[in-house]
Amino acid sequence: MTSTVSVKGGAFLIEQISENQAFFPEDFTDEHKMIQKTAEQFVQKEVVHKRNEIEHHGYEVVATLMKKAGELGLLAHSIPEAYGGLGLDKVSKGIVGEAVGRTGSYGVAHSNHTCIATLPITYYGTPEQKQKYLPKLASGEYIGAYCLTEPDAGSDAMAGKTTAALNESGTHYLLNGTKIYITNASFSDTFIVYAKVNGEHFTAFIVEKGFPGLSLGPEEKKMGIKGSSTRSVILENCEVPVENVLGEIGKGHIIAFTVLNLGRFNLGSACTGGAKQALSLTLNHISERKQFGKTLSEFGLTKEKIARMKARIYAAESLQYRTAYLIEEALKGLDEERDWEKVRTGMSEYAMECAICKVYGSETLGYVADEGLQLHGGAGFISEYPIEQVYRDSRINRIFEGTNEINRLLLTGQFLKKSLKGELPYERAVEQAFHRLQNTNRTRDRELTIIEDIRSIYLVLTEYARRKFGMEMGNEQEVLVKLANIAIDLYAAESVVLRNRKQVNKEKGALLMETLLEDTLNQVLVNAKFLMDALIAKDDPMRNQIFSVLLSYSFSEAVQRNRKIAETV
Repeated sequence: MTSTVSVKGGAFLIEQISENQAFFPEDFTDEHKMIQKTAEQFVQKEVVHKRNEIEHHGYEVVATLMKKAGELGLLAHSIPEAYGGLGLDKVSKGIVGEAVGRTGSYGVAHSNHTCIATLPITYYGTPEQKQKYLPKLASGEYIGAYCLTEPDAGSDAMAGKTTAALNESGTHYLLNGTKIYITNASFSDTFIVYAKVNGEHFTAFIVEKGFPGLSLGPEEKKMGIKGSSTRSVILENCEVPVENVLGEIGKGHIIAFTVLNLGRFNLGSACTGGAKQALSLTLNHISERKQFGKTLSEFGLTKEKIARMKARIYAAESLQYRTAYLIEEALKGLDEERDWEKVRTGMSEYAMECAICKVYGSETLGYVADEGLQLHGGAGFISEYPIEQVYRDSRINRIFEGTNEINRLLLTGQFLKKSLKGELPYERAVEQAFHRLQNTNRTRDRELTIIEDIRSIYLVLTEYARRKFGMEMGNEQEVLVKLANIAIDLYAAESVVLRNRKQVNKEKGALLMETLLEDTLNQVLVNAKFLMDALIAKDDPMRNQIFSVLLSYSFSEAVQRNRKIAETV
């Protein structure tokens, strides 16, 4: 893999890195390509032709496929070799996640199992817990589920009311409460359950399906992912041995939130795969369907849609693998670490980047699925055509693993917290950003100049918000979300620019980069205008300076460029 120097989480908002500090699909090793081939062959040979069975609530089909995936090692990539896994890196995790993400319901089950249902034990389990559970989770003998959400505690997970009380003999905790919307519930063998010991100490437990007092509610009737089992897990004096406490009593929130960082990264990978599948279905349709004597693929508006879909997917893919490599660097060796603070630090380092993976990936899939269905015309509304299912299945991803709104708030909040702690050189970066926007000279190449200008605008607007609201800034959600939008677009655009600079053959990537940058600047302009109106006085010259920078870039021959992209796709 590419040699990099350490890049701190959130540093993309502060300073420019070089392309040699980033990792992209062109950097895949032979091992990466091998796991990619294995995953894609499994999906094609085992999963694709069972789409209809799975869609008609074929939970047992999903469970059987999970066992087959286990036999191929596709459930074991993130589990250490010492515990029956393959011990592969997070790039491999992303590769498998992307492959199964093309399959809708099956991919949801697979990704849930390999990530948030298994990683709590991988990183926070005792050696005894790891030895007992991880080999079975790696092979598919056991399937896992993750139980956090409650009827009155969705985004506010800490408001959960499930309790745990030690029995009189001190051998078991008795858990009481209900967890809702639990993926894989019907066929899971282990459940990572969060409960408050004595009603106050938020703690994680490993609960087996056979423990007395655990039962399941009926299957939920859902809009999409109909082949994914979603049920309530009901705990009525559920007896959990004391040795099944995961991590430390009262520290369950650390496990819940740090593991969800990886869940967000994983979801981004799955959504990228889903978006590629939606584009593939659309390309097949428009190449065959004729109107007015021409195939749909020959029309200019079709080409424009395809080009924008492709550019957006290219950006999602770029930021996913860039993030995968960063996470791998942070987590290397932590699956054997017994210092929970080190584990927490490593798993939290790239929380902002993981939130972006989730938001950008899920919104890319939503956009591509919507445009893909539109290009199918009336056929897209008919269940016979797979794009109809893709459209329905895609919607949940903006809610999974924390809503996109929560993730946007998390992103800006994390940046301000790191800056206040001095973990990122915020004050120096803000000073340079003000100077940059006041200076009309642009000395670097165009693409990097665009990135640095967006970064400067983000920092300047963040500073205006900080000055106006101070410690009350956390209450200004509208402002925080607009700042997050600019940060997300910055990370995606920078990933594409760095990827293109790194490629030997830049022509194809250059076209996608131009379209992505054009769309990015348009989005930044919308968000910046909102923020300027909310934060900056009308007579402040900084307003004109920001407008001047954003409007100084032009993108010539956009029609020809997008037609060329579409024709190569």
